[in-house]
Amino acid sequence: MSSTTRTQAKADRRDALLRAAASLFAERGFERVSLDDLGGAVGVSGPALYRHFAGKQAVLAALLVDTSEGLWQGGQRVVADAPDARTALTDLVAFHVDFALANADVIRVHDRDLDSLLDADRHRVRSLQRQYVEFWVDVLAQVVANEARPALRTRAHAVFGLINSTPHSGRDRDSRSLLATMALAALTAQP
Repeated sequence: MSSTTRTQAKADRRDALLRAAASLFAERGFERVSLDDLGGAVGVSGPALYRHFAGKQAVLAALLVDTSEGLWQGGQRVVADAPDARTALTDLVAFHVDFALANADVIRVHDRDLDSLLDADRHRVRSLQRQYVEFWVDVLAQVVANEARPALRTRAHAVFGLINSTPHSGRDRDSRSLLATMALAALTAQP
């Protein structure tokens, strides 16, 4: 097996472990999942996880930090690729709806187990989330005239609540369109 093949196999196993962790943590909660449960979900022993992570705490950190980094980087790309603010807002909504529909388990884990992270990891997640919100606020400031940043931030947070409700609502094709339409309406509603 070449080093490239080994590297890819290791990355694939890490991704499989994170997907399994998201599912198990969402179903049972972080505290109720053992290393053996995680390993068994991907066909390895619990101790084999140490080839990829320092322990269960590191799995949770990778899941939530990687997700927050992915949202932040994705938000940057969306805004950079948009020709204007209105398109950027529409594309940010579509990006976040797609994320929420594809990652309902991660949203559930975040809601329930964020406080199980070590302080440094929780701080990193919160910092990335604040930066992600500010992408939205910057775009909203260009679309919604004469509104202060705190009010724009409130709009963004309210829409995240709407979109991130997917673990408790429908996740079918119709949900994507409905969530996007409702989110855009909420973001641009005139008081």
